[in-house]
Amino acid sequence: MTTTYVNTPAPASGNNGSLIISIFAIIIFSFLFIYFGIPAIRNLGTPQINVPAPVINLPDKVDVNVQQAP
Repeated sequence: MTTTYVNTPAPASGNNGSLIISIFAIIIFSFLFIYFGIPAIRNLGTPQINVPAPVINLPDKVDVNVQQAP
């Protein structure tokens, strides 16, 4: 009976550069969200629609002629 040995390579050390870049990117995106996102979310409330009221002109005197001439 033969025995098979699997030799897996050890994890490479010194890959902290990608971790630092990731942390820096998260900080930048967080700052951008706080600076631009939060004010934009606050302004998403109900829109203010100003509809002018209709203008109705009424005469001062209304002549209702209820008596008819014969």
